[in-house]
Amino acid sequence: MTARELRQKYLDFFVKKGHKIIPSASLVPENDPTTLFTSSGMQQLIPYLKGEPHPLGKRLTNFQPSLRLQDIDEVGDMCHTTFFEML
Repeated sequence: MTARELRQKYLDFFVKKGHKIIPSASLVPENDPTTLFTSSGMQQLIPYLKGEPHPLGKRLTNFQPSLRLQDIDEVGDMCHTTFFEML
Protein backbone atom coordinates (compact mmCIF):
# COMPACT_ATOMS: atom_id res chain seq x y z
CA MET A 1 0.00 0.00 0.00
CA THR A 2 1.34 3.44 -0.88
CA ALA A 3 1.24 6.46 1.41
CA ARG A 4 -1.40 8.01 -0.85
CA GLU A 5 -3.60 4.89 -0.61
CA LEU A 6 -3.24 4.76 3.18
CA ARG A 7 -4.13 8.45 3.48
CA GLN A 8 -7.22 7.95 1.30
CA LYS A 9 -8.39 4.88 3.25
CA TYR A 10 -8.04 6.89 6.46
CA LEU A 11 -10.11 9.78 5.11
CA ASP A 12 -12.72 7.44 3.59
CA PHE A 13 -13.18 5.68 6.94
CA PHE A 14 -14.02 8.92 8.72
CA VAL A 15 -16.19 10.29 5.91
CA LYS A 16 -18.30 7.09 6.17
CA LYS A 17 -18.70 7.90 9.89
CA GLY A 18 -20.06 11.38 9.08
CA HIS A 19 -16.88 13.46 9.34
CA LYS A 20 -16.06 16.35 7.01
CA ILE A 21 -12.62 16.58 5.42
CA ILE A 22 -10.83 19.84 6.14
CA PRO A 23 -7.74 20.92 4.21
CA SER A 24 -4.28 20.53 5.66
CA ALA A 25 -2.79 23.70 7.08
CA SER A 26 0.36 25.28 5.72
CA LEU A 27 3.58 23.85 7.15
CA VAL A 28 4.43 27.48 8.03
CA PRO A 29 1.48 28.81 10.08
CA GLU A 30 0.02 32.03 8.70
CA ASN A 31 -1.53 33.53 11.83
CA ASP A 32 0.45 32.03 14.70
CA PRO A 33 3.46 34.08 15.83
CA THR A 34 4.19 31.56 18.62
CA THR A 35 5.73 28.91 16.35
CA LEU A 36 7.77 28.63 13.17
CA PHE A 37 6.21 25.41 11.87
CA THR A 38 3.03 23.35 12.14
CA SER A 39 4.00 20.59 14.55
CA SER A 40 0.71 18.71 15.01
CA GLY A 41 -2.61 18.00 13.39
CA MET A 42 -4.45 19.84 16.15
CA GLN A 43 -2.55 23.10 15.79
CA GLN A 44 -4.85 24.57 13.13
CA LEU A 45 -7.87 23.67 15.27
CA ILE A 46 -6.86 25.54 18.44
CA PRO A 47 -9.54 28.27 18.09
CA TYR A 48 -12.22 25.58 17.72
CA LEU A 49 -10.89 23.54 20.63
CA LYS A 50 -11.21 26.71 22.72
CA GLY A 51 -14.90 27.02 21.87
CA GLU A 52 -15.20 28.87 18.56
CA PRO A 53 -17.56 26.89 16.30
CA HIS A 54 -15.99 25.42 13.16
CA PRO A 55 -18.03 26.15 9.99
CA LEU A 56 -18.09 22.42 9.11
CA GLY A 57 -19.11 21.24 12.58
CA LYS A 58 -17.41 19.08 15.19
CA ARG A 59 -16.75 15.90 13.21
CA LEU A 60 -13.66 16.75 11.18
CA THR A 61 -10.80 14.79 9.64
CA ASN A 62 -7.66 15.52 7.66
CA PHE A 63 -4.02 14.66 7.26
CA GLN A 64 -1.51 17.24 8.37
CA PRO A 65 2.13 17.57 7.29
CA SER A 66 4.09 18.32 10.48
CA LEU A 67 7.62 19.43 11.27
CA ARG A 68 9.14 19.04 14.72
CA LEU A 69 12.54 20.31 15.75
CA GLN A 70 12.31 19.91 19.55
CA ASP A 71 14.60 16.88 19.53
CA ILE A 72 16.59 17.59 16.36
CA ASP A 73 19.78 16.25 17.95
CA GLU A 74 18.13 12.82 18.22
CA VAL A 75 17.14 12.57 14.54
CA GLY A 76 18.62 9.55 12.83
CA ASP A 77 17.88 6.90 15.43
CA MET A 78 14.92 4.53 15.11
CA CYS A 79 12.48 6.82 16.97
CA HIS A 80 13.04 10.43 15.94
CA THR A 81 12.08 12.20 12.74
CA THR A 82 11.53 15.81 11.78
CA PHE A 83 8.88 15.68 9.04
CA PHE A 84 5.84 13.40 9.04
CA GLU A 85 2.11 13.42 8.31
CA MET A 86 -0.36 13.19 11.15
CA LEU A 87 -3.55 11.35 10.39
